[in-house]
Amino acid sequence: MKVLYHGSHTEVNAPLAKAGRRNLDFGQGFYLTRLRTQAESWAAIVAGRKGRKVKGHVSVFRFDESRAVADGVRFKRFEAYDIEWLDYVVDCRRGKDVSGEYDIVEGGVANDNVIDTVEDYEKGIITAEQALGQLRYKSVNHQICILSQQVIDRYLEFVECLIIQSEEDM
Repeated sequence: MKVLYHGSHTEVNAPLAKAGRRNLDFGQGFYLTRLRTQAESWAAIVAGRKGRKVKGHVSVFRFDESRAVADGVRFKRFEAYDIEWLDYVVDCRRGKDVSGEYDIVEGGVANDNVIDTVEDYEKGIITAEQALGQLRYKSVNHQICILSQQVIDRYLEFVECLIIQSEEDM
């Protein structure tokens, strides 16, 4: 079992694959990470957008990956920021529906550290080679997007929710 984290402004104990925005890195789905610190950071950011009195929440899940693999769940894993990842993220951000291709997509995050490069490539300001040259020096964060509600219901188990302390509370 893998432990995965989801950062938000509220507890998420019954995730929905189609509740989020459509034009995200890996499409419309439920996003998690294996990096607790990344989820904590995201929870703090999202809670901050909601207002000073809102706390960040990190929902903790167990994911039965071995059972999902055995059952034929369709995975797509990007090991690095490469041309395949770059084109995939650009397609998804342009609204391409990938929910029919894969059930789960895993790879790097197009966060503040790399988004300018992705957007410059998407707009045609830089070539793929230039973008990859810039991305080569970026540290890869981690995200998993579950695109299928059936996968969430069968293989993802809610464990607990952690409240993230704000600086004001310390």
